[in-house]
Amino acid sequence: MPADLAEKTDRYERMLADALDAAEPRPPADTPLGDAADDVAEMAESYLEDGRHFRADDDPVNALASYSYGYGWLDAGVRLGLFAVPDDTELFTT
Repeated sequence: MPADLAEKTDRYERMLADALDAAEPRPPADTPLGDAADDVAEMAESYLEDGRHFRADDDPVNALASYSYGYGWLDAGVRLGLFAVPDDTELFTT
């Protein structure tokens, strides 16, 4: 059964927004790794904003792609150790 585009886009938007709220930078801000964490978070936030822009323009395919890319950036940052996340979350592939 094919996934419903509207439902999946809603779910991925929520997932990215929740992931951004849950992820806390690990390295000190004034270090190169702190800069990397800031860059990753900024990319994820930008993709969230882009997705919302695409949704407002009635373009759910590009909205979903934006949410997916943003989530991928953030999840990669978690896997690299740039962010601390709660142990009880299922938002990340730690």
